[in-house]
Amino acid sequence: MPRKFIIFIFVVSALAFAYTLLPFSNPLSILQREKNIPQVDTGVLNQSQETNPENIPLLSTVASNLEIPWALAFLPNGSLMFTERKGNVWLIDTDGNLSNKPVAQINVKTIGESGLHGIAIHPNFNQNQFIYLYYTYEGEGDETRNRVSRFTLENNRLTDETFIVNGIPGAIFHDGGRIKFGPDGFLYIATGDAREPSLSQNTNSLAGKILRVTDNGSPVPDNPFSNLVYSYGHRNPQGLTWDSQGRLWENEHGQSATDELNLIEAGANYGWPQVRGDETQQGLKSPIIHSGSDTWAPSGNAYLNGSIFFVGLRGQALYEAKIENGEATLVEHLKGQLGRMREVVVGPDNMLYITTSNRDGRGIPTSEDDRLIRVNPSKF
Repeated sequence: MPRKFIIFIFVVSALAFAYTLLPFSNPLSILQREKNIPQVDTGVLNQSQETNPENIPLLSTVASNLEIPWALAFLPNGSLMFTERKGNVWLIDTDGNLSNKPVAQINVKTIGESGLHGIAIHPNFNQNQFIYLYYTYEGEGDETRNRVSRFTLENNRLTDETFIVNGIPGAIFHDGGRIKFGPDGFLYIATGDAREPSLSQNTNSLAGKILRVTDNGSPVPDNPFSNLVYSYGHRNPQGLTWDSQGRLWENEHGQSATDELNLIEAGANYGWPQVRGDETQQGLKSPIIHSGSDTWAPSGNAYLNGSIFFVGLRGQALYEAKIENGEATLVEHLKGQLGRMREVVVGPDNMLYITTSNRDGRGIPTSEDDRLIRVNPSKF
């Protein structure tokens, strides 16, 4: 076989492989992402809100070489817990030290996007030491299911697992997974449609919903359908946060495009799979903003200083939706600089804490990925 032909085949194959990665990664950003991001100073997690933000760099690495970190939650003392999709739960103390071993290793079902997802801290944690986790497990007959369990943190170990909500439909994709306690003291649970869109419109199904339960998993008495369901018509919601007025904001994945940022109301129907993007139908809620023909692949979100911040996996950006008079103006930050991003929360220092997700099979990891990074929003 002629040498030139072999070289031609090699080049074509290489270009084809690179093309397949383009939807998930920005290869041009890899060198930029390899730049050294400074480590946080000792005791950074214990800093108060009075710390001068001018003295804090835009980006600081809190932890590196993680494996698909999925969710973050701060404890009342300022330490930080996070989950990894493969089933590990880790603790970072207030001096910024990562625990030598996981505080828990959950037996999860890991296929596709399933595994260990959300984490939430009980509002009365100082009294009861309760931690909540959302994860995928194998149900009867090899069925994929998700559940929320409650644990007790004792001597830096999670013990005494209690099932709070069981039997949430699951699948290789569209498992949702974000859990957070709201300002009303109840637990909110974002669930995906488990690749069965019709379940999102069935208010007797737990799939494609935002659920609202008490801390022991019971329906909240004034839930709109007298069950666990708070809102419905969702596809794959992965972000929950509340603004200064106590309003719930949610973001979710669209079908390859038209990702959404929604303002959630009890009992409302958010339209999946009947409508997408700018399409309307009587009785269905439209998003405050959507991605149109672009794809954010939004995951975690957080509210800070009048804006909803959310991170993009395929979008590879930290998005800021500036909210004013019920409308949102979208600004992109860190586009391509960190690769895929999975989670964002606000720390006790009013900094943003985000995780990368470049080792999830859809990104191109650097030598430091995955990372937990502190972001100083005042430097944007």
